[in-house]
Amino acid sequence: MGVWGGVFPGLPLTLPCKFMEIAAKVKRLLTIVLIGVASGFLIVFAALRIVENRLIFYPPRYPEGFPPPHIIQQEVEEIWLTTGDSVRINAFYHSNPASRQVLLCFHGNAENIGSGLEHLHEMAAIGTNILAVDYRGYGKSEGKPNEAGVYHDADAAYDYLTQQRHFRPEDIILYGHSLGGAVAVNLASRRLCGGLIVESSFTSARAMARRMFAIPFIGYVVKSRFDSEERIREVHAPILIVHGTLDETVPFEMGEQLFRAAPEPKQFLRVEGAHHNDVMEVSGETYLALLKSFVARAAKP
Repeated sequence: MGVWGGVFPGLPLTLPCKFMEIAAKVKRLLTIVLIGVASGFLIVFAALRIVENRLIFYPPRYPEGFPPPHIIQQEVEEIWLTTGDSVRINAFYHSNPASRQVLLCFHGNAENIGSGLEHLHEMAAIGTNILAVDYRGYGKSEGKPNEAGVYHDADAAYDYLTQQRHFRPEDIILYGHSLGGAVAVNLASRRLCGGLIVESSFTSARAMARRMFAIPFIGYVVKSRFDSEERIREVHAPILIVHGTLDETVPFEMGEQLFRAAPEPKQFLRVEGAHHNDVMEVSGETYLALLKSFVARAAKP
C-alpha cells in the first residue's frame, strides 16, 4: 500500500498526480498571462516610442497660420538660417535700430511664426529687436522636428544674432512659450545670454507624459527629455517665469516648480485667471510693463 493509502485508507492513489497536473496547468496559465501582460506593455511602449514625436510636435506647415505676404513685409524681414546639421529654417526679424538688445523668441509646439506674428507685434512694444524662429518642419522650415533638432535650430538662431547681426551675447534675451520655454531654457543653460523669460512651460517631457497618460512607468519610456527643471539650474542670467493659474495644458504648479529650481536673480509672475495661451491678453499692460523693466535691468553698458 502506498504512503497516501496508509495514512488515509481508501484515498485513491491517483490524487497526488491530479494535484500535480492542476498545479502545472495553473503555472502554465500564469506564465501565459504574465507573458501576455509583458507583451502588451512592450507593444504599448514600442508604439509610444514610434509616435512620440507626433505626440510632442504638431507642426503647422505654410501657408497655415501665415497672413498675406504684404502684411508680413510691413512687420518683419523674412530670413533663412542654416543649422549645424544642414537644415534650412525660416525666421522673422523685427528691427529696432534704437535698441542694442534683441529678444530671441521660441514658440509652442502647435504654432508657427506666421500665426505668431500678432504676438510678435505686441512684443515689439518692449522696444527691442526681435528674432522669431520656426523649428524644423514648422511653417516654411525644412526637416522634421525632434528634441535634438530644435536645439540645433536654437543654436542657429543664436549664432545668426552674434555672427551676422553682431549682437553681444549679453544683449540677447531668450523668450519661450510652452515647448519654446524648454528650448529657451536649454539654450540659456549652454550659451551666455542677458536674460531668460519662460512663459507657460513645463518641468520635463517625462513629467508631462505622466500627466497625459495613465500608464505605469510611462516616464521611463519617453525618449525626449526637455528637462527644464534640471537645466534651469545651470542658467547664469536673470530669469522671469510667467504662468497662468488656470492653465489647462501645463499645470500652474509646474511653473512654480521651475521657479523654485531656478537660481537667483529670478522673478515669478502669477497671472490670475489666465489659461495656456492667453497670458498676455489676461495680464495686459502688467505683463508688458514687467517685460520692459526686466529687459531694461538686463541691459549692459
